[in-house]
Amino acid sequence: MGTDAPRSKGHRRIRRLLIALGVVLSLVLVTAGLGVWTVTRSFPTLSGSVDIEGLSNPVTVTRDEAGIPQITAKTAADLFLAEGYVHAQDRFWEMDFRRHVTSGRLSELFGESQVGTDTFVRTLGWRAVAEQEVALLDPVALGYYQSYADGVNAYLDTHDGADLSLEYAVLGLQNPGYEVEPWTPADSVAWLKAMAWDLRSNLDDEIDRALLSTTLTPTEVNQLHPEYPAGAHPTITGSQTVVVPSAGAPEAAEPTGEPTAEPSASTGLDSTVEPASASVDSYAGALTELRAALSTIPELLGPAGGEIGSNSWVVAGSLTNTGMPLLANDPHLGPALPSVWYQVGLRCQSITADCPFDVAGYSFSGLPGVIIGHTERIAWGFTNLGPDVADLYIEKITGDSYEFDGAAKPLLLRDEKISVAGGDDVKIEIRSTEHGPLLSGFDGTTYQRIASDYPKAAGLPTASSGAESGAEASGVDLTTYELSLQWTALTPGRTASAIFALNQATDWTSFRAAAELFEVPAQNLTYADVEGNIGYQAPGLVPIRASGNGTLPVPGWTSEYGWTGYIPFDALPSTFNPPSGYIVTANNAAADPGSPNLLTADWDLGYRANQITARLQELIAVGTPLTAELMSDIQGDNYSAIAAALVPRLQEVRLTGSAAEAQQLLDGWDYQVDADSAAAAYFNVIWRTLLKDMFTGKVDDGAHLTGGDRAFSVVTSLLSQPDSPWWSNPTYGTVGQESMLRRVMTNAAAESADLMGSDPTDWQWGSIHTLELKNASFGESGIAPLEWLFNRGPYELAGGPAVVNAVGWDATQGYQVDWVPSMRQVISLENFDDSTWINLTGASGHAFHSNYTDQAPLWRDHETRPWLFTPATINDDAADTLTLEPAA
Repeated sequence: MGTDAPRSKGHRRIRRLLIALGVVLSLVLVTAGLGVWTVTRSFPTLSGSVDIEGLSNPVTVTRDEAGIPQITAKTAADLFLAEGYVHAQDRFWEMDFRRHVTSGRLSELFGESQVGTDTFVRTLGWRAVAEQEVALLDPVALGYYQSYADGVNAYLDTHDGADLSLEYAVLGLQNPGYEVEPWTPADSVAWLKAMAWDLRSNLDDEIDRALLSTTLTPTEVNQLHPEYPAGAHPTITGSQTVVVPSAGAPEAAEPTGEPTAEPSASTGLDSTVEPASASVDSYAGALTELRAALSTIPELLGPAGGEIGSNSWVVAGSLTNTGMPLLANDPHLGPALPSVWYQVGLRCQSITADCPFDVAGYSFSGLPGVIIGHTERIAWGFTNLGPDVADLYIEKITGDSYEFDGAAKPLLLRDEKISVAGGDDVKIEIRSTEHGPLLSGFDGTTYQRIASDYPKAAGLPTASSGAESGAEASGVDLTTYELSLQWTALTPGRTASAIFALNQATDWTSFRAAAELFEVPAQNLTYADVEGNIGYQAPGLVPIRASGNGTLPVPGWTSEYGWTGYIPFDALPSTFNPPSGYIVTANNAAADPGSPNLLTADWDLGYRANQITARLQELIAVGTPLTAELMSDIQGDNYSAIAAALVPRLQEVRLTGSAAEAQQLLDGWDYQVDADSAAAAYFNVIWRTLLKDMFTGKVDDGAHLTGGDRAFSVVTSLLSQPDSPWWSNPTYGTVGQESMLRRVMTNAAAESADLMGSDPTDWQWGSIHTLELKNASFGESGIAPLEWLFNRGPYELAGGPAVVNAVGWDATQGYQVDWVPSMRQVISLENFDDSTWINLTGASGHAFHSNYTDQAPLWRDHETRPWLFTPATINDDAADTLTLEPAA
C-alpha cells in the first residue's frame, strides 16, 4: 500500500489535466523567474480607506497581526456587505472553486475530465435545492444574503484575474477565456449542501454492510459494524460511565450479532435481511462501483463517513476557577489550504432590533455570519450529530416509469447542459423517483446489476408484476433495477436562516429557537451563557421510517420502507444544567439505548468521549478547578485506547532478533501517541499491518476499517477470542491469534526500520505521521512547480484516529494525516477576552502572504492565540485598520 492519503477521483482527474500546465509553468518559472508572476499583486488593501458601492455608512475593518478582521458597522446590511467584501479580499478563489463544485460546474474551469463529477453533483441537485431555499427565505434573511453578495461583487468590480488570486494566473494557462461571474445568494446557500454531503452520516456504512452481506453472515457483519458500547462509554444526555481499558480486556460485552425480531436503534442489520446466497461476484462488484462513484465529488470538508467528527464539551462555573462556564470545541475535518474556517468578528455599533449582532468566531468564506463562536451573551460549539438521514432505495424501472405499490408512475425528468472549457457542451438527463434521484449512468453505465441481484441476494421481497408493460407481457423484459437516494438535504429547509438566528441569540430559549432552524446537516450544539448556564441540543431533520432502520438498501417499489415524517424537535436529545456540571460531545451516542426515537445505528463508538469524560472526572474528583489552560490541554490529549488494550497482549508474543528489540519499545509506554515517541511509531505500524493482515482477502476493501473507532472495537472484542477465525488468514499462513501477532510484529519491525532507520530508539511517530497542507484545487496536481507555489509542509504531528487529538490517518492508505482538528477554541464566559483560538492555516488564501500559514506552526505545537472581543482590547491590538466608505 502507498502512503498517500486517499483523495477523490475528481482530484485525480484534475491532476491528470494539469500535467500539461505543469510543463508550461515549469518553463515559465525557470526562464522568467517567479517575480514575473507578481504574486503579491492579489494581496488585499488592509489599511486606509476604500469606496464601496452599496454602503450606507462607513464600516471599520480592524485586523490584528494574524490578519483576522473585526468588522464594525452601523447597520446589519452594511455589516454583511463588509463581510462579503473581506471574504473576497482574502479567499475569493476558494469561494469560486467551491461554488463550481456545489453547482456541478467544474468542467467550466478544468475541462472535460470533470464532466462525470459535474453530472453526479447535478444529479444530487445541490444548486437546485439551494435556489429553492433562497426563494423561501424571509425578507430579512434574504436581505442579509444579498448584502453579502453585494460586498463580494463590490470587490469583483475592481479586481479580476491574477489581481484576485494567483490561482487565476495558473488557470489562465489552460482556460484563458474564463471570466468570473457575480456572486449570488444561491452561491452561498449551496455551500450548506456541500457541508451536508461531507457530513452525511452512515451512507457509506450502508453500502459497506450491503457489500459484506453478500459474503458474510449477519453475525459476522455485526462483528465488523459493532453496536455502541453504552455500558463502557458515555452518552451525551444519559450515562456518564467511562471505562479505562485494562490489559488486553475488551471494553464492553461482545454483541451476539444475532438479528433481532424487530428493527431497533441497537440493531446492526435490518431484521428482514438474510445471508446472501446468489450472484455474489456480480453484486459485490457493482456495489463497489457505486461506492467509487460516490467518491468522485471533491471532499470540501474531509473524508465522508464516520472518521470526520469533532470534540466539544462545556463545564459549569461550579467546576471552574472563574466561577463561570468554559466551552471547548475542535471540529475534525479534512486538512485544506487555506483552512475551511475563517476567523472574524461582526459587531453593530449599537445593538438594536434592526442591527442585533455582536458576534465573533469561525465563518466559512462564501457564507455570511459566524458558524461557531460566541455573542456578547452566549457561546456555542458544534460536533457532527451523525443521524441516519440518507437511504438507498432499489427501484424497479421500466422505460420512463417506475413501480410503486403495484402501479406505474412516471419518472421525474430534468434536462441540464454542462459547459466544458475547451470542448463541446454535454447534455444530461436527470431521472428521479419520489424517493430521490437515480444514481445511474455517471460513466456511461448503470448500476442495474446492483439492484437486480440485490433482492434475491439479500432475501428481500421481489417487485410485483402489476406494472408490466406490453413488451414485458409479450415476453420481452425491459425492466431494470436501479438505485435512488433519499436524503434530507434534498428537501428545501431553513438552515440558511438558522445562522443569523444563532448569531443574535441571547439566552437558552433564543438559542434553542435558532437550533430548531438548523435542519441539515444535523449537529450537536453545546451551549454556555453569561448567566452561568450550560446546555446541549440536538437539532436536525431525522426521518421516521415505516420499517427498517436504514442500515441497508431497501425496496423502493413498496411504501413499506418509506419515510413517514421527521422526529419532532422537542423529542430530540437535549439537556440543560445537568447535575454533573459538564456535557461532553464527541460524536458519541446522544442518548442511552432504549431511546424511543432512532437517530442512527452508526454512532462514533465513543473512545474520544470516554477519554475526555475520564479526564474531566479525574480533575473534578481531586478538586482541581478547571481552567482554560486545562481545557486546551485536554484538546491535545494523545492517549490511545487501542494501544492500552492491545499492547499488553503484544508484549506476551515471543519474538527474536530485530523484532524482539523493537518489542522492547513497548515496555513502560504510557500509550501516548506523541510525535517524538518511538513506541508510538512502532505500535502504529503494527496497527496498520494488523488490520491489513487480518482482513485482506476476507472482506471487500478490508471492510473499510481505516484504523479508527470501528477498527478499535472490532479488534478489541477479539482479544479474548484467540481462536477466532478472524485471527487466521490462509493468504499469509497464520493460524490463531499468537501466529497472527507474531507475523504482524515481525513485519512491522522490518517496515519501521525501512521507514525510520535500523535503530528503534531513533524512531519517531511524527517522522512518518506528517501533514502536507494542500491547495484544494492545484495543490494535488502531482506537478512539483504548482505544488511548490500553493502547498506548505510537511509538518510532523502527534495524535491519531479515535484519539482526542484526532490527527487521523487512514490505515488502508498509509500514515500521512488525512483529517485534523481544523481549529481549536476555548471560550471563557467570565471574560470573553480570556478566550483562546487557533486556525489550521491562516486568514489569507493568497500564497506567499504573511498570513497564509502563519497559524500552522502554533497549531502543530498545540499553542493558541488570544481571542480578543471587547472593542478596547481589539483596538489596542490592531495592526491594520481599513475604512470602507460609501461610494459617492
